[in-house]
Amino acid sequence: MEENKEIGRKVSIDIVKANGVAVIIMIVAIVVFLFPFFLIWSGPQSMSERFSISWGWFLLAVFVGIIVHELIHGLTWSFYAKRGWRSISFGVMWKLLTPYCHCSEPLPIRGYMAGALMPFIVMGLIPAIVALFIGSLPLLTWGIIFIATAAGDLWMAWLLTKERPDCMVLDHPSEAGYYIIDEKEMEESANDVLKEK
Repeated sequence: MEENKEIGRKVSIDIVKANGVAVIIMIVAIVVFLFPFFLIWSGPQSMSERFSISWGWFLLAVFVGIIVHELIHGLTWSFYAKRGWRSISFGVMWKLLTPYCHCSEPLPIRGYMAGALMPFIVMGLIPAIVALFIGSLPLLTWGIIFIATAAGDLWMAWLLTKERPDCMVLDHPSEAGYYIIDEKEMEESANDVLKEK
């Protein structure tokens, strides 16, 4: 964490560590969803028959899904942003080949968390649950993949649970993280400076 007096307290996550967290989350998702799937749907139809889909099309769908993941971030954040969609931009961290969505204005914590978690819910959790009911292994695989890709989002949302709910959050423009704008904290800091003078 770093302090930027003009903006607020910087909170960021390590993308490399987030990839490690993604592996752990994927293993947990496999245990939670894949084992019950096998118990429910292991029958006369083999699992290879259940995954009767072209791998090429599936990989293309995952690639498109990654783009949709970022669009969902932007769409959700735009509902909480005063300037709406005009505050949303997209890009790619080329060093890590990681696409990102950025909101250029501060959001309430609940709004930022909603935007961070929405792709996990819409593209990961819901498809995985639906797959358990309809017996679709491709849909279950899709859900598990997009639960894992939300690792960084889950991590940041978890960090936000430690902040005061009346704080504002400003998305970092070039890193996986944000600034916490805590008016009370900034006011106390300014008072401390005045006292020193």
